[in-house]
Amino acid sequence: MSELPADRRPPVVVRVDDAHPDGEVLDAAAPLIGIEDEGYTRGDGVFETMLAVDGAVRKLPRHLARLAHSARLLQLPAPDEDRWRAAVATVLRVAAREGIGTATDLGEETVVKLLVSRGDPTRGAYGLVIVSPVPESTLAAREQGVRALLLPRGHDPAEDAAYPWLLTGAKTLSYAVNMAVLRHVRSLGAQDAIWTASDRRILEGATSSVIAARRTGDRITLLTPEPNHGILPGTTQGAIFAAARERGWELGYGPLYPVDLLESDGVWLASSVRLLAPVTHLDHQVLPVDRELTRLLTSFLTA
Repeated sequence: MSELPADRRPPVVVRVDDAHPDGEVLDAAAPLIGIEDEGYTRGDGVFETMLAVDGAVRKLPRHLARLAHSARLLQLPAPDEDRWRAAVATVLRVAAREGIGTATDLGEETVVKLLVSRGDPTRGAYGLVIVSPVPESTLAAREQGVRALLLPRGHDPAEDAAYPWLLTGAKTLSYAVNMAVLRHVRSLGAQDAIWTASDRRILEGATSSVIAARRTGDRITLLTPEPNHGILPGTTQGAIFAAARERGWELGYGPLYPVDLLESDGVWLASSVRLLAPVTHLDHQVLPVDRELTRLLTSFLTA
């Protein structure tokens, strides 16, 4: 095991391709990506980010299904589910041996990223599975919540659905815009952004899904924006809604507008590693934070 603290150790990386169907463990300190790799030079690839707790990946079937859907939209080779499961098992075994992980109330947490790149003209497409510790900033967002700003997306992504080359619904490696908006809101004293359409309709967070709740007596209604209007289907939001449906809760799928969030009894940004981050302020207005409901919704993900 490395003597370095977990947050300073290099990640564990496994390559998945035809030559290594069960995954080849790579040296993360050595060069891994060629200069002509189109995933690196053009963002021509897809990815999924997952949470593993005590060596078990959360929502793996949902992530593999979305990875396959994204790959299909980019006309990348279809990921072989058995091959990817074997590679994930390999990388988690090595990560456990190396002591890579972050100890939390849930257990030993790690971030598991699946990546498919177009590759270079010689070797073609390939996959990587990368395991690293959960950052402290992610845990802080879970516990302390985030300040969020509403920002225009610039166009209505629902209009993109008619044009398959715009890759609506694909989780691609082209995340420069998502990172730019986070830098922008941080310069204004916030931590996250929620996109809006030209008509002010709520879309999604920069790297998350939006969930709101309303309480009517003992009844709870969960709300999220329309899933088929240019919004990336969230695996965490989907898992929470599936569990809520089993419990007989009422569910709503938009449209949502800023007033719906401001008048709700709780708003969360949901993502696979951060889980649920309560939104404490929206456009500098204080929102109610329901700690009990946050714990209950989080328990839907751990059941």
